[in-house]
Amino acid sequence: MKDEQFIQRFLALHYVFPVPLNKIKPLLEYDPELTQLETMKPSLLASIGKISQNRAIKLREMYLKYVDIPLLQIYKKHSISPIIYTNPNYPSNLLNLYDPPAVLYIKGDINLLLNDKKLAIIGSREASEYSKSSIEKILPPLIQNNFVVVSGLAKGADTLAHEITMQYGGNTIAVLGTGFFHVYPKQNENLAHKMSKNQLLVTEYPPYITPKKWNFPMRNRIISGLSQGVVITEAKEKSGTVSTMEHALENGKEIFAIPGSIFSPLSAGPHHLILEGAKPVWDGHQILEELLK
Repeated sequence: MKDEQFIQRFLALHYVFPVPLNKIKPLLEYDPELTQLETMKPSLLASIGKISQNRAIKLREMYLKYVDIPLLQIYKKHSISPIIYTNPNYPSNLLNLYDPPAVLYIKGDINLLLNDKKLAIIGSREASEYSKSSIEKILPPLIQNNFVVVSGLAKGADTLAHEITMQYGGNTIAVLGTGFFHVYPKQNENLAHKMSKNQLLVTEYPPYITPKKWNFPMRNRIISGLSQGVVITEAKEKSGTVSTMEHALENGKEIFAIPGSIFSPLSAGPHHLILEGAKPVWDGHQILEELLK
């Protein structure tokens, strides 16, 4: 576990340079304790960080501005706990990603993060009633076996996964694609607030980060990275959900797809994934059998 001065410097760096760990690693290899960053020449910082000279100048200016601000205390005031990659509570399976989050900012029950039994449920933002009834059918045995349901707080299938899990007395984690001061979509602010009390919200972005379309595909690698397996309910054939699942398949995750009507465009995604090697499922016990092998 790193000392508090290092954590303060690292959080200040991440605040002004909110990128994954692989982008920060070269700087840490050169300056493991981040003690040289304040006096480092912009040309050297640009060379180490593989960024432009202008960006290096701005980065150092911003870092100098934030390095003495007590970010830990400010985060605590907002019930935010930052977990940097060296923290023993940081999930080790995320370090297997090519681009692990440098920091996980969390709100809620950290024990859910520490539970190894996690299953992601994702699907279309335009999810139909079929997604709702499918999730209601597969969830009970998983909740009885203390699986934590992971999803992305998006409208549609994600919202259903979080809400139905809580209705059934289970636990759920939402991985956000924004900072905590800008929950997206707006319609899920109440759900996020409720989850921050006794469930868990997770993001790799400092609190001020607003919704940007490229943040959401990035968020998806955390959803699959945290989970033993991923279930897809409904999705069109060419969608972000399907590309997330292909990424998860490549990373050796157990992928489960709920088959649907051949007449529904929202069944095309799951059916395509079944062709690629995902397991078709229609019952939570099938998922349990695979995950508890």
